[in-house]
Amino acid sequence: MKTRALFIDTISAPPHLSIRTIDVSDLPPGDVLVRVLYSSLNYKDALALTGSGKIIRGALPFIPGIDLVGIVEQSDTDQWKKGDWVLATGWGIGEHSWGGYSGCQRLQSEWLTPLPESLAPIDSMALGTAGLTAMLAVMALETHGATPERGEVVVTGASGGVGTLAVTLLTHAGYSVAASTGTASAVPLLNELGVSRVFAREELSAGPARPLESARWAGAVDTVGGSTLATLISAMHRHASIAVCGNAGGAELTTTVYPFILRGINLFGIDSNTCPAAVRMEAWKRLADEFPKERLNRITRVISLDDLEETAHQMISGLTVGRIVVDVQA
Repeated sequence: MKTRALFIDTISAPPHLSIRTIDVSDLPPGDVLVRVLYSSLNYKDALALTGSGKIIRGALPFIPGIDLVGIVEQSDTDQWKKGDWVLATGWGIGEHSWGGYSGCQRLQSEWLTPLPESLAPIDSMALGTAGLTAMLAVMALETHGATPERGEVVVTGASGGVGTLAVTLLTHAGYSVAASTGTASAVPLLNELGVSRVFAREELSAGPARPLESARWAGAVDTVGGSTLATLISAMHRHASIAVCGNAGGAELTTTVYPFILRGINLFGIDSNTCPAAVRMEAWKRLADEFPKERLNRITRVISLDDLEETAHQMISGLTVGRIVVDVQA
């Protein structure tokens, strides 16, 4: 049995990519063989494909792609049987282990999650790691007291994959949402998604002028990190929470303890990579039940394996908006 896949052959600058056909017997060890229908292009994937970040930890040549959905073709475990619909995100797929940019992939059974019955396979990848991350961020805010009545919530990096999905989840749930973005062309889409206002990322990216700025927000989903996160920390209402899930603006964080001890600010890290199975399944169920499908279609476009390299460069350059699904079988 043959399968077509995209390989990273070298990680020199720039990486050398190739699409070729291999035998399924050449796939790495794993107790479940999945026929992959769709994957997605996340920022982490774009970093790997363009050589902009050290993402690939496995031996070369390597098949990237941190998300996938498909049908079980063969299983050596009682947990899964032939014909089961499954999805996989995280657990080092596309980083340490071969990933979703392949027509078939062999995986460990514990990495797989059942595809919710009400969620179409293509929609699961329109959500993907970004959707899971956004839902986990919203769940963290909810768990620690965020409600629409408490005030405006801000989403940074709002034009990206996680950002647009977090905006959609929050506005659909009745929150007033402010969106920070550096992509001017995304403003009409963000307005369509129901944000109360859109503002330029420069308003936050310089960092706070003082340890405690005027309180502005009752909650935040931050995909940017760095000085943007430092500004958010200084400008939250008392007992507000920030869900942190990205570092597009930098990994360093310079702040003070004052927002935490004087305003009781909560800072929560969102790890969708090794999220426990029970929480992961709850998040996927909520995505299937609650995410408005018409909005998902509005923020999603579909590409093929052949389009991946060019689209990854566009993503790194900030020229993409929303979510990108990869039709692996196209």
